Amino acid sequence: MSAAPHERWAFHQGEFVRAGDIRLGVGTQGLHYGTGVFEGIRAYAAAEGGDSLLFKAREHYERLHASCRLLRLDLPFGPAELVEVTRELILRNRLLGDVYVRPVVYKQALEPGTPFGVRLSGVSTAVSIVTLPMGDYGKAGGIRCGVSSWRRVPDASLPARGKITGAYANNALAVEEATAAGYDDAIMLNQRGTVAEASTANVFVVGSGSVSTPGPDSDILPGLTRAAVIRLLADQAELTVVERTVQRSELHLADEVFLTGTGCQIVPVTEIDGRPVGDGTPGPVTTLVREAYQRAARGADPVHRHWNTPVGFPVRTAARG
Repeated sequence: MSAAPHERWAFHQGEFVRAGDIRLGVGTQGLHYGTGVFEGIRAYAAAEGGDSLLFKAREHYERLHASCRLLRLDLPFGPAELVEVTRELILRNRLLGDVYVRPVVYKQALEPGTPFGVRLSGVSTAVSIVTLPMGDYGKAGGIRCGVSSWRRVPDASLPARGKITGAYANNALAVEEATAAGYDDAIMLNQRGTVAEASTANVFVVGSGSVSTPGPDSDILPGLTRAAVIRLLADQAELTVVERTVQRSELHLADEVFLTGTGCQIVPVTEIDGRPVGDGTPGPVTTLVREAYQRAARGADPVHRHWNTPVGFPVRTAARG
């Protein structure tokens, strides 16, 4: 049995501590101004059993470092070190199975001599990592989406390539609007009126025998799950994904639409703005990529096993369950 959430181990400021013992001051700069960055990483129960596998862990931590550079955050641990910390954290918490990992790096306090105000320089950095059990919360039968009236924040205003905490207020507004209207999620347009992404996922459109997804110039976060899907479609279906501008009207004319992200994984979209996508059921390309992704994530795909990092549960722990 794993511990209660407040009793689980967390990694905070270079030490393993109980999550319930972490205290952040009310003056934490990241809380006031959204000056922080984060990642979402999954570990999956291995297909052969007995261990869990982190999926693309090093790539996630490399992206975390890139996000830190955008906000002048001092992350003193390299990607390889952070992967080892994450393995140790999952082991300490005995989270054998499907796990979600949330690292966050954020501005903490003004350093001596730094005047009061919104700024990036002269502010100390804090680093925290927490883990929790997380299975598949996506709906295999598909979700209903609405195109949001809230536009995606442009890269010229706030870097879309970084997972910046403050930027997600934009996403939260879109989700709130969508769920209030009875939808499961929102699809956001950019300032040019073309498709950007869903609230926390990238968008893929299937039609006329091709697969397309908005490119980096559409103000998207180029997701790591998105990259894995592009590779899997090429390797297992000989389908080349075209990164291009996607018009809103294409969402209504597509044979299939699906979303990709670490949290949601691969989710079919079966309705957009009250209109069925295709015949209103998950299509063959979506089904193929969902199955291929699960095989790769659980270590059952030898071609892509380099994406997996074993957590390293002892055999005796695995046997107890």
